[in-house]
Amino acid sequence: MALLTLEHLKKYYATQKAVDDISFSIEPGSIFGLLGPNGAGKTTLLRMITGIFYPDEGNITFDGRKFDPLNDIRHIGYMPEERGLYKKMKIGEQALYLAQLKGLSRSEAMEKIKAWFIKLEMESWWNKKVEDLSKGMSQKLQFVTTVLHEPKLIILDEPFSGLDPVNANLIKDEIFALAQKGSTIIFSTHRMEQVEEICDHIVLVNKGRKILDGTVQQIKQDFKENLFSIQLQQQPASTDSNAFTITRQKNNTLTIQINEGYQSNDILRHFLQQNVTIEAFHEILPTLNEIFIREVEGSSAAVTRAFQSENV
Repeated sequence: MALLTLEHLKKYYATQKAVDDISFSIEPGSIFGLLGPNGAGKTTLLRMITGIFYPDEGNITFDGRKFDPLNDIRHIGYMPEERGLYKKMKIGEQALYLAQLKGLSRSEAMEKIKAWFIKLEMESWWNKKVEDLSKGMSQKLQFVTTVLHEPKLIILDEPFSGLDPVNANLIKDEIFALAQKGSTIIFSTHRMEQVEEICDHIVLVNKGRKILDGTVQQIKQDFKENLFSIQLQQQPASTDSNAFTITRQKNNTLTIQINEGYQSNDILRHFLQQNVTIEAFHEILPTLNEIFIREVEGSSAAVTRAFQSENV
């Protein structure tokens, strides 16, 4: 059973369709990527999932029943892209205060805060004020306050913003650990390489509409173009073949597109029959960044055409 299900959600602002009939579900313990360009509707979706906004139409199901913001919010941790911290407040006091707002007793909160501060090397920060922290340091604090109460659903909007590579890896490892312990994570970012590395499943939205939904691996398979890279030890006598077309060549490395009706073994057979040593051979799958750009540009053009036809 899905932890979170959105069914035909709609949210309008005056004449703008911020979210236009979006549906998807998220399985427990998964890391789910919510992607889209600026203005796509991601923030509005997240605010409906956290009960900040109510949908104009549609339903949200949380943990097997209709979403009740007043009661279910304690099972959700939300880390917004904008800083949600009190600048004048000391870090330790702030973490303690936010943990108690989520239902932890003072003693429970203190125990968990100390454990997280040690894990993320924040022990010496207790009496610092947020305004004295760097962007990366405040990001680590915000992450801790988001996950401290061990929520069922964790929403992370650009969680690596401001972090150096070492601390980004530290937070990434904690995200994996939380998912392994059963937390469900919604991960929203513009960094497609992070999505490929972290997420199991993604949804891509643009102009308020869902345009892509599936596992990362399945989506990359769906958009592949039968391209392969082959690295040869020496130049072959011939590269002419009905089985493939060479689209790029750099020294002895060829990028090859298989023609319809042929398979990758036909490429290997062509060069092996010439006694050419093959040093490397692999399929080239499109990156999520390439798919993202292609689909966003395509859906934007479709929306523009629909708008123009409606107003002719």
